[in-house]
Amino acid sequence: MTAVVERCELGAGLDISRVVNGLWQIADMERDGRTLDPEAAAAAMVPYVQAGCTTFDMADHYGSAEAIAGAFTTDAKRGRAQLLTKWVPKPGPVTREDVRAAVDRARQRLRREAIDLLQFHAWNFADPGWLDALWWLQELKGEGLIRHLGLTNFDAAHLGIVLHSGIEVVSNQVCFSLLDRRPRRQLTDLCLAHGVKLLAYGTLAGGFLTERWLGAPEPAWDQLETWSLMKYGRFIQAAGGWQVLQELLRALDRVARRHRCSMANVACRYVLEQPAVGAVIVGARLGIRDHIPDNLRIFQFRLDERDRQEIDAALAALQPIPGDSGDEYRRPPFLTASGDLRHHLDALPPPYPVHTDGDRRIVSTGTPWERIAGFARALRWGDRIWVSGTTATHRDRVVGGSDPAAQMHFVIDKIEGALQSLGARLEDVVSTQVFVRNLSDWEAVARAHGERFQGILPANTLVQAALVGDEYLVEMQAEAAVRVRAA
Repeated sequence: MTAVVERCELGAGLDISRVVNGLWQIADMERDGRTLDPEAAAAAMVPYVQAGCTTFDMADHYGSAEAIAGAFTTDAKRGRAQLLTKWVPKPGPVTREDVRAAVDRARQRLRREAIDLLQFHAWNFADPGWLDALWWLQELKGEGLIRHLGLTNFDAAHLGIVLHSGIEVVSNQVCFSLLDRRPRRQLTDLCLAHGVKLLAYGTLAGGFLTERWLGAPEPAWDQLETWSLMKYGRFIQAAGGWQVLQELLRALDRVARRHRCSMANVACRYVLEQPAVGAVIVGARLGIRDHIPDNLRIFQFRLDERDRQEIDAALAALQPIPGDSGDEYRRPPFLTASGDLRHHLDALPPPYPVHTDGDRRIVSTGTPWERIAGFARALRWGDRIWVSGTTATHRDRVVGGSDPAAQMHFVIDKIEGALQSLGARLEDVVSTQVFVRNLSDWEAVARAHGERFQGILPANTLVQAALVGDEYLVEMQAEAAVRVRAA
């Protein structure tokens, strides 16, 4: 049977193949310091396009991936491809000029007047610079330098902030596999409500969800050969370990045999059939092996009820991956290749400036109200921190639009940023007081508070109040006691 490659429209005029060729392995192939020949690697992209898998995903930090894709575009005979890339800026202050320079750099590497899809990653949501970057990216989209904006590794709370703040995004690229089903918790419903597509990476867990590992002995976790295997080895351990994985592999094998396909096909098909999923991203080691015939078989079958029941029975034994999508890059446990962020970041700078006044350390977030009314956003004295009543204000904007939950999440981000700047964490908060303009918003606000303070459990009060400024739906103040942490 001839495979008809399924397509997905991410936005007006951007039609992608539902199996996207991921070029993150370019960085792994170049980690010994060598650089691939861009023309030879670009030639290795041609068979994918000829087979109908015309979409490639990359990033500014995937080695020379953007330059390779740019070399592909110089020869029209090779065919038209959709080039999706990412911008992953270092944490800290970002300017409008920084954003334009990053976009121009990607355009030059890709040799395109406009980037098909630029996906943005933020390291620290407590630093509001990520919102500045997105607003400026939207300006460049308006200039025609970017066709569509997307996100990568955004959780539901912050995707909600983006959507309700008027930033136009069409996709969110997140880890999504049989091992990692976090997107099914809240992201899926939010994406369906707003027409945002999920682009799923890690769908084969670095290759662990394939025949190679069926019945294999547990590997030495500290001796795995690629970054992908090291990363997804941590996911396996978080999900319950090697024996639980083997039960899942046996279920995949049974389903694959019935459909006369590979276990990888089944793993991809399962994710493709999840609501809101636009495409799965499968790694391509250009010039080494392409797996094109096997990838095409993904489009030749569908999972039936028996298949899903058998897979779901094996999945029931897995432990849920902790947190929400993207948390593996922002909070422990860091499910990265190294188990921390040292191969991604040097340090996280404080989100806000701090000045010292005798024994007191004071944070300002730069809002006009702090200057007009003469108060600190947060003040630390000894091990105590007091955070003033905080609304969803950033510079001259109200963040979160008219959505009370989105405003509340940004308020908590802003408070967390003040705490980080004073050497504390959200986990140090011992008391919160929440004020809502409309009593009908209390549940949405309370649920947002519950999502962020689950496991911290500060003393809390929520009351209705007449807030200053009709655009503000919620205000919150907090107190923290900084705990001594083990070195």
